[in-house]
Amino acid sequence: MSNKILVIVFSFMFLAGCAGTVPKLGVIDEQLMPCPETPNCVSSQATDKEHFIEPIAFTGTREDAQERLLQILKGSERSKISVVQENYIRVEFTSALFRFVDDVEFYLPRSESGKIIIHARSASRIGYSDLGANRSRIEKIRTKFNAH
Repeated sequence: MSNKILVIVFSFMFLAGCAGTVPKLGVIDEQLMPCPETPNCVSSQATDKEHFIEPIAFTGTREDAQERLLQILKGSERSKISVVQENYIRVEFTSALFRFVDDVEFYLPRSESGKIIIHARSASRIGYSDLGANRSRIEKIRTKFNAH
């Protein structure tokens, strides 16, 4: 019986350390990093159906869009905003049970027309499938964003 407890304890310790290393993220040539081949990533700049998710649309200034987005992210559970720049936001979301980390990015390119397109990318750091968690997260953020 004590061996089973040790295995369980070590398993949880191992999984608790599953934050993974921070991948190369950010915007290069007006593009967020592409999704990996695995199905645990979505991006509004992806060209394939499996990874593509619609960007978030906003009418107004980039500053207003960013402020609204930051309010939503600050109120999100288990989120840590790690980078805020003029046209870019990066957030780490940590799962409750196993402490897996997902990297979420938002890119707000300049617009002259007053119509802002917010590009989004959400990806798991480790594993293969996320059971739709990243897609669901972006859709929840979109719903809150559009409800204001």
